Amino acid sequence: MSPRVRKWLLRDVVLTCAMTVFVLPQAKQASAEPAASRAAALYAANGHEFIRYEVSAADATLTKRETVILPGVAQYAWPSPSLKHLYIVWTGGQSAAGAHGLTVFDVEPGTGKLSKHGDDVPLKYRPIHVTVDRDGTHALVAYNNPSAVTVFNINPDGGIGSQVDEPPDLDLGIYTHQVKVAPSNKQVIIIGRGNYDHEHDPGSIHVYNYDRGVLSKLQVVAPGGGVNFHPRHLDFAVNAPWLFVSLEAEHRLQTYRVDKDGKLSDAPLFSKNTLANPSAIKPEDGEQTGTVHVHPNGKVVYTANRGTGTVAYEGKQVFAGGENNIAVFDIDPKTGEPKLVQNIDTHGIIPRTFALDPSARILVAANQNSRLVRDGDKVTKVPESLALYRVLPDGKLAFVRTYPLDDVPGGNLFWMGINQVPH
Repeated sequence: MSPRVRKWLLRDVVLTCAMTVFVLPQAKQASAEPAASRAAALYAANGHEFIRYEVSAADATLTKRETVILPGVAQYAWPSPSLKHLYIVWTGGQSAAGAHGLTVFDVEPGTGKLSKHGDDVPLKYRPIHVTVDRDGTHALVAYNNPSAVTVFNINPDGGIGSQVDEPPDLDLGIYTHQVKVAPSNKQVIIIGRGNYDHEHDPGSIHVYNYDRGVLSKLQVVAPGGGVNFHPRHLDFAVNAPWLFVSLEAEHRLQTYRVDKDGKLSDAPLFSKNTLANPSAIKPEDGEQTGTVHVHPNGKVVYTANRGTGTVAYEGKQVFAGGENNIAVFDIDPKTGEPKLVQNIDTHGIIPRTFALDPSARILVAANQNSRLVRDGDKVTKVPESLALYRVLPDGKLAFVRTYPLDDVPGGNLFWMGINQVPH
């Protein structure tokens, strides 16, 4: 048995749970109480199940609590700035013809327990991302096929109100993948990933002015016309004029300057490879770069590398290879240049999403899919799993344990997030 497979299979099993990893933003708190002393909840979407776990950053443990059943498979979720409400978009199928919707939950103070708030809001297409603006007055939903965005008013009680009329010529790009509101609340950035198996489907970053739910075109960033440019995910620097963007097919982390008017530099200031061993990657590995999150101290930025490919072996599809790890970058405080300082194995396959807890003492990566893995003449199964790390003082990660998960019919570990809960 290879050392890598042995690491996957000989793991310290603390919890067995069905879940996926997503990140919920750290909303502003009315209280000055330190984040380390606040309760946190992890919400996990596994198929139609939406599960709450208590989080102990001090002990690096998760404790499973109740499960809510959604009408479809959760694609993303986002809390209100008050933390009192959680907005979840879900889908009943990958095609536009399936049932899709937005559900609002109230969040119980002290525990994070969810209770449904009002009726489900039907959506026309499969949603891929949702966010809430900085003052909690609007929910923005992005769709990837076709590329679209809808904005909803949020009522004073946290429920979804009427849809906002948007200009018809927003030009969202191809295969929209993320929508995010700038810290100023004056701009919205939408990622158009493009399709990297077709050269005529370029990628692009779209910047819009934003005023009370209404978007208006400000800028399109597409270096080289968007060819060999396939952005997937972004995050804002902390108290600095930079934006960090991952390029999915190109295995890059890029830094863009953000001007005072919200515009980005037309080309990246820096573009760094995210892989530990780029020369070893083969086309059949299906290697992709994914989620990006900046440490709350602003000194470190993280992204995920995902080996997604399979190859045939004795009539079975087995893992092709490639990297499944979290890449850790130091950020130059003067220039915004990211410097790769660590690639740490996730001990599983396809870490689609990962999350820092609110105190940034632990990080959890979700290995989305199980895979058959060849080990010499044998084929073994690596399960879906969560990989948990302690965050060291310098931002690097120290592996603690993994939580193997069972396959769930009709779903996988698509999404998970960790959030402070209200008082």
